[in-house]
Amino acid sequence: MAELSILDLVRVREGFSPRHALDNARDLAAHAEDWGYRRFWVAEHHNMQGIASAATAVVIAHIAAGTQRIRVGAGGIMLPNHAPLVIAEQFGTLAQLFPGRIDLGVGRAPGTDQMTMRALRRSLTNADNFPQDVQELEAYLAPAQPGQTLFAVPATGTEVPLWILGSSTYGAQLAAALGLPYAFASHFAPADLLPALEIYRERFKPSDVLQKPYAMAALNVIAAETDTEARRLATTQQMSVADIFRGARGLSKPPIDDIEDYWTPMEKAQAQRFLARSVIGGPERVREGIAAFVRETGVDEVIVVSDVFDHDKRLASYRMIAEVAGALAGTQAEAAAV
Repeated sequence: MAELSILDLVRVREGFSPRHALDNARDLAAHAEDWGYRRFWVAEHHNMQGIASAATAVVIAHIAAGTQRIRVGAGGIMLPNHAPLVIAEQFGTLAQLFPGRIDLGVGRAPGTDQMTMRALRRSLTNADNFPQDVQELEAYLAPAQPGQTLFAVPATGTEVPLWILGSSTYGAQLAAALGLPYAFASHFAPADLLPALEIYRERFKPSDVLQKPYAMAALNVIAAETDTEARRLATTQQMSVADIFRGARGLSKPPIDDIEDYWTPMEKAQAQRFLARSVIGGPERVREGIAAFVRETGVDEVIVVSDVFDHDKRLASYRMIAEVAGALAGTQAEAAAV
């Protein structure tokens, strides 16, 4: 079985504040490291009332300070929104505070709408510079070179691991060319998953960072004691996706008994395409679904999104996922052997 990690949306729920979302993310990460998850990532989103991770580096610091072993990082930073020097300074600082535990995944999408892009002072042409920006960022994190005069203090020499993120084949080509690990956002953009992985593996060029391809893919997983309960919990995410197509990105909603009462047939079809890479059910269905995903994709790591409204039930979902996938059993055996 592939390694398991978590992508947390830091969802702000109806009836709760962004502070609740941030503290719940930290609490989940503390449990996740005991359950055998390898890394815990949050992502940069802007102008979305239901997601509290816009200041991504600050959120990572909050989560890392509440954990001891699990790797914490960005999945990812939308690099064209920022100067590479600033991101290097931020993540270099995180690496100094939490050595050996910080990841930096970067993507080229804006992570928001065009109005917010303008407020971020981002140009539509910034994405064209993405390959150069990645290499500039990599250089800032590397050891100092003879004659170097510009430094990202205190990032120099921290060598924070860089990942290329993607939801199309573009990122796969870049990750392969640079010899970097690759993560695919199949939790919301499943269509190009298999072609992207094929391109990444076929074109991969070994680098000082990585000698062979290392791929991770995202999977929506909602786990509960029964299939029926899991399907009910999944309505929270289904409503969120339907709201995206309505142009209404609001707060996370509590689950409902019948999703058919919420969406139109067109919204249902759109949401099903959006969430095609999902496993929803009790322990056996989740075990089979994750195993099938790994067999089909051959990924080295699965990064799980379990978008459950109630925090305790979300914890239970992630614990069950770790149990059925073997991560928790492996962690407990490791602890017993020490």
